[in-house]
Amino acid sequence: MQTCVITFPWCLLLLLLHVSGLDSVSLRGSLFTRDRTPLEGDVRLVGGRALSEGRVEIYHSGKWGTVCDDGWDLAEAQVVCRQLQFPAAEAAVSGGTYGEGSGSIWLDDMDCKGTEKSLSSCTFKDWALTDCSHKEDAGVVCETGSNMSSTVHLLDHRHGLSEELGQLFDSGEGCDVDILVRSPTGNRLDGNGSLEVEERNICMHRMVLFLFPEFNVTLQARKFTIEVSQSCQTYVTSFIRYLYTRQTEVTVSSAHCLHQLASEFGVTQLMQDAGRLFTVLLPEDSTFHTQVALYQYSVEAGDLVLQENCLQYLSWNFEDLTISPAWMDLSVNALQALLSRSDMVVPDEAFLLQALESWISERKNSVDLENQNALLGQIRFPMIPAEKLYDLQFTSQLYKSHEKLYSDGVLKGFELNVLLIGRLKKHADFKGEEFDYQPRIYTAEPWSITLNNTKNDGPYRRPVYRGGYYNYEEFYYPNTAKSFSTPVHSSLVFQNNKISWIADVYLNRQQCPSCDSFPAAKLYTQNTINQTIRYSNRLLILCKEKYVSHVQDFKDNLALVPNNSSSQSLAYPCPDDQYAYRFVVRPEYF
Repeated sequence: MQTCVITFPWCLLLLLLHVSGLDSVSLRGSLFTRDRTPLEGDVRLVGGRALSEGRVEIYHSGKWGTVCDDGWDLAEAQVVCRQLQFPAAEAAVSGGTYGEGSGSIWLDDMDCKGTEKSLSSCTFKDWALTDCSHKEDAGVVCETGSNMSSTVHLLDHRHGLSEELGQLFDSGEGCDVDILVRSPTGNRLDGNGSLEVEERNICMHRMVLFLFPEFNVTLQARKFTIEVSQSCQTYVTSFIRYLYTRQTEVTVSSAHCLHQLASEFGVTQLMQDAGRLFTVLLPEDSTFHTQVALYQYSVEAGDLVLQENCLQYLSWNFEDLTISPAWMDLSVNALQALLSRSDMVVPDEAFLLQALESWISERKNSVDLENQNALLGQIRFPMIPAEKLYDLQFTSQLYKSHEKLYSDGVLKGFELNVLLIGRLKKHADFKGEEFDYQPRIYTAEPWSITLNNTKNDGPYRRPVYRGGYYNYEEFYYPNTAKSFSTPVHSSLVFQNNKISWIADVYLNRQQCPSCDSFPAAKLYTQNTINQTIRYSNRLLILCKEKYVSHVQDFKDNLALVPNNSSSQSLAYPCPDDQYAYRFVVRPEYF
């Protein structure tokens, strides 16, 4: 009798391939993504390899349809890409490049100026008036402002498994379970108005499913149904092939879906590593759509680690978020979570208030007064500079509609600016209001300074005159330190009391013999510090001066910069270690 050692259960697999006479039993798995119900005139991209490219489809009369490429040019592509909140269009694509659509061809002979807010605002024949076929379906490639479209990350958990398993899946030989993948298309059926569902079959081997108990597969099972959103349907095949090979490629487009599928069906290693990849993927999307969507997903999935990763990145890069296409996509709950944080990096509290007012004004029809008050209540008015506090009654967009909240906040701000905290505590109840008097990470002048010491170009030869001639055998390292001064505290009480700071970055042991690792940053003062004030200073590590990849505290005036060779690493990776360092002074009352 032949015996086999089961490192992967090949023998059992081969036995089960030939099991016959089993009943047809339909098992049902579920995967739900809360896709927004499409609205008249919405557009989407289908069939592309990334989120930023694909066949253009437009929603009309309850159904998705395509656009003919007659008259299709860069102006039309610009409108589509901006409607989808990408920065701009890279190319207009014609001739069914991304596959042929189905159903109606809604638009033909498009004539856009390129400045319209939506594709349906452009000039065209009329809805469904066309002489085209689906071979002429138009497409676009949108700019992302980053390399997010092309970045591929390989997850390899094979541990010696053969690629032959992947070839077995690809061939379909001996497969005995049909995976029915169902995705709502967003179209409404003519008869009863119910949602149309797109279905496709993937054939696989029951034995592979046995390895993952969450599938609940039995020997009698012939079918298994998975429901996914339209956007995730493309990645189900990659997910199932991973079950055979323990290897897959992950991109910005697929990470969310693969993590969700792995979580739903208990594929632990894929779920964990895809989740860890999110920190790599977050900085790659300068439009911030990925970060905002992942945060919403983390809330729905109850993934607290992913939730914190997203909030932290959004907090550290909040200023860029406010000018991104995704800014207005933030939910009330997401904005509330961000505003409650003290690690938010902003020029000052007045900037934060202005950004919040713009968000509320733009969303006024969908955000009620109670939620507006809750959001504005997170503003730390005492941290707003005195001159900007005074201007609020004249410049604020929302002062009149929330006058009591503003006037109470402005009063608290003026009190802190003209009175010492000790005197305030004698006559005010600070319980529950401590955060109003705590700074965030404010980068406006004079509270921060940036050093661009990213390369160790030294040491340099220094000529030394000896014995009648110069020799160059001695070396020195250039002085990279910068000095700057700030008030002792942000309140007017200390406006004329200055404190001088020295900031420096060390790249080697000659510069800092006592440092344990490099780079290292030092921020110190030789002034006497007021006994009622402490400094919780921060070092911001900027990657290529494009985004904040890490925030570090100072301990005994020194901050060690995490890197790949140390036991810790940056919160969000920085290719080629191209850093700039921003030193931020944060005075706090005891």
